[in-house]
Amino acid sequence: MAVWCDELAKAWDQRKGPVVFATADADRLPNAVYVTWIKRFGNALLLADNYFDKTKANISSGSRGAVVFLTAEGTSYQVKGPIEYETSGPAFDEMKRWLPDPERFPGHAAALLHVEEAYSNRYGSKRIQ
Repeated sequence: MAVWCDELAKAWDQRKGPVVFATADADRLPNAVYVTWIKRFGNALLLADNYFDKTKANISSGSRGAVVFLTAEGTSYQVKGPIEYETSGPAFDEMKRWLPDPERFPGHAAALLHVEEAYSNRYGSKRIQ
């Protein structure tokens, strides 16, 4: 499991708006969704599955994932890695704690994207991790 480099950690702290979470199905057809309920969880990103459908199926079929986010100054970052899907345990419990309204945001599971690679457009799409 990779440790976040300083640049990535600082960029995440300056993140603005929702992120785009991408997965692929067994035939490698991509799927991307906006996610607002996301936070750093150790060296992973914890994404709340409130209404995943294709995304959940893709994770179940073994898809790796990518998250794209923007900083407040407009620099984009992309992180990639394997995904775990948890319906119990520490990540799930943490997700349930910060979801505000269980009727609107049911939090069916926690998807953990373990960050192994990171890229930034600050350097012309250069790998930073």
